[in-house]
Amino acid sequence: MVEKQYKIAGEEGLHARPASVLVGAASSFQSDVSLQHKEKKVNLKSILGVMSLGIKSGETVTISADGADEQEAIDRIDEVVKSEGIGTE
Repeated sequence: MVEKQYKIAGEEGLHARPASVLVGAASSFQSDVSLQHKEKKVNLKSILGVMSLGIKSGETVTISADGADEQEAIDRIDEVVKSEGIGTE
């Protein structure tokens, strides 16, 4: 398993547009990809799961991948998080 932590940078938090970008990036991999916020952990391939967390700007999340292509998944998601301005390490 590989994981990274991010501080959500967007002024409106992790709302629908950045959430859908993350889901799109995660969905192209075989590995199980999860998003954890506080005590809750959801499938990052599920837009409803991600939106249910209500993540606000400045809050910290952990993204993890577990499976055959876990490192590639984390690398791609890391690239998306930074290039889209969704969060910072």
